[in-house]
Amino acid sequence: MTEFGRLMTAMVTPFNDELKIDYEKTDKLIEHLIKTGTDTIVVCGTTGEPSTLSNEEKLSLIKFAVEQVKGRCKVIASTGTNNTRVSVELTKKATKIGVDGILLVSPYYNKPSQEGLYQHFKTIAESTHLPIMLYNIPGRTAINISPETIIRLSKINNITSVKEASGDLSAAAYLLDKAPEGFKVYSGDDSLALPLLSIGGHGVVSVASHVIGHQIKTMIDNFLSGKVEEAAHMHRKMLPTFEGLFVTTNPSPVKYALEMQGIHVGSVRLPLVPVNEQEAEYITSILEHFQKDN
Repeated sequence: MTEFGRLMTAMVTPFNDELKIDYEKTDKLIEHLIKTGTDTIVVCGTTGEPSTLSNEEKLSLIKFAVEQVKGRCKVIASTGTNNTRVSVELTKKATKIGVDGILLVSPYYNKPSQEGLYQHFKTIAESTHLPIMLYNIPGRTAINISPETIIRLSKINNITSVKEASGDLSAAAYLLDKAPEGFKVYSGDDSLALPLLSIGGHGVVSVASHVIGHQIKTMIDNFLSGKVEEAAHMHRKMLPTFEGLFVTTNPSPVKYALEMQGIHVGSVRLPLVPVNEQEAEYITSILEHFQKDN
């Protein structure tokens, strides 16, 4: 079974001044993420603005990431949409490109039933041999994949994990208790990474790792090595940063934060807009405060 590690980063998509994908910036960002502890890069996930990327852009970016990583970390392609046929096509093409795994978000807008969700994910899973991570984020999709449905899906051989971003630790605990051995639950929220680890979760699919990757990795390592108090202390120190990077819609804040660090990734595509002056000042203040304390 492919091991995706404990720290996964949902990578932003760098753009140039014309808001076209900037591959030179993407190369530098990938190097930065690898150097700061990322085990697996997720391409075209929510933080990568997939709703405003064409399928051709997605596949081009996925191919570029695989080529630049050169096996130094894993690459997961987010190929889920609210159209099952399109998701199957993207998944097949990403599989041929050579990614290590697939991320499938729950179908947004059309609000399928739990049976519809099951059939959607099952159909896509049958189109690839790669390990699949489900992505439950009801705040974005308007539909929650119930724990019972996730457990049912976990019995499909290549559905091996879930990115749980519902914020419901009770549901996560139920999954950890009832899912088959080896099925992994990742936090989809940085602020819940340590709490989820404490009940048996495997890791985090992070946004904040763009800017404090080393610290998040150290927190995870501390917890796993039994240094629970040190991990908890780090979690509390990082919490304002975790929350500050969501002061407005992701990924506008983290793109601004990366620019602050001299890692140029450009702006966001409409309908998203860059952070405003007040938001920028807030992000700047929390990052400066964090750096002073570390």
